[in-house]
Amino acid sequence: MCVLWPDVLPSPTPDDEVDLVVYDAASPLPESACDADVFVVWARPGHLLPDDARRLRSVRLVQGLMAGTDALVDAGFGDDVTLCSGVGLHDATVSEHTLALILALVRRLPTLVDAQRESEWCSDLAGHQPLHPEGPVTTLLDANVLVWGFGSIATTLAPMLAALGAHVRGVARSAGERAGFEVVSADDVDAVLPETDVLVSLLPGTPETRHVLDARRLALLPDRAFVVNVGRGSVLDEEALVAALEAGTLGGAALDVMETEPLPEDSPLWTAPRTLLTPHCAGGRPVGYADLVQQNLAALRTGEGWRNRVR
Repeated sequence: MCVLWPDVLPSPTPDDEVDLVVYDAASPLPESACDADVFVVWARPGHLLPDDARRLRSVRLVQGLMAGTDALVDAGFGDDVTLCSGVGLHDATVSEHTLALILALVRRLPTLVDAQRESEWCSDLAGHQPLHPEGPVTTLLDANVLVWGFGSIATTLAPMLAALGAHVRGVARSAGERAGFEVVSADDVDAVLPETDVLVSLLPGTPETRHVLDARRLALLPDRAFVVNVGRGSVLDEEALVAALEAGTLGGAALDVMETEPLPEDSPLWTAPRTLLTPHCAGGRPVGYADLVQQNLAALRTGEGWRNRVR
C-alpha cells in the first residue's frame, strides 16, 4: 500500500505493508506519486486539490488532517474514494486559542497593549472597577456564551468557559443536551441571540452556512456582545460586522478566520474598532494524527473500524 505523506509533518514508522512516500505539501504532486493508494492531506493549498483529484488515479483513501473537509469534498475525488477528516485532532488547540481570544476581548487586552505602546497608564481600566458595568462585558463570571457549531471542539471549549463562571449554551442542527450543556436548534437561534454576551462561531464553511451571521442576526445581539469566529470565514458577513462595530452596536470582535485569506491589505477589518485579528492559527498542530491514520489504514484493509469517515 502506497501512502503519500506531507513533508510538513514528522512521518510515522511505516509497517511492512506500507510504502511511505513523502511529498512537498506546497507543490503539485510528481507524476511518480500519482499511483498512490492513500493521500494524507495537511497544509495543502486548496488550489492544488482539484489537480490532485484528477491525477491520483488509484487513490482509495484521502485522509485530511483538518477538522473541516469542505475543500476535500469540493476537489472532485471520485465517489469510490473514501474521504476522512481530522475531527478531534484540533479540539485542545482551537479551544485554547478561542479562550485566549475571548479573554483578550473581555479583559480589554488590545486597548491595554495600545496604551503600553504609547507609554500611557490606562487609568479608565486601572484600580476599582464594577464587576458588571454598563456596556461590553468585562468578565466571564455570569456571562452568557453561545457557541454555534457544537461539535467536538465545542465540547472541549464549553467546560473551560463554564469553569470561569460563564453560562454556556450551544447551537446545533437539533436541540438537546451535549456534554452536559443545553443545545438549541439552529432554527431557534434568533430567540437566544438578544441575551448573548459572547457569540462564538465554530461553524464549518458550507453553502448552508455562508453569511449565516449577517446584518440581521448581528443586529439581534445586544450592544455589549462580542463576536468570535474560529470556524470558517465564510459564515460571517464581514461588511455587516464592520458596519456594526463602527456604529457601536457591538462590543467587539475577534476573528481567526476570514472570508479571504490572507486578509487583503485594503480590508476594512484591519482598522475596524475593537477588533482583534489572528492569522488562522487556532489549530495548525494536529494532535494524535499518527494514530488516526493508522486506524484508517487498517479500516481500508478490512472495511471496518473507520474513524471520521465523511464519505
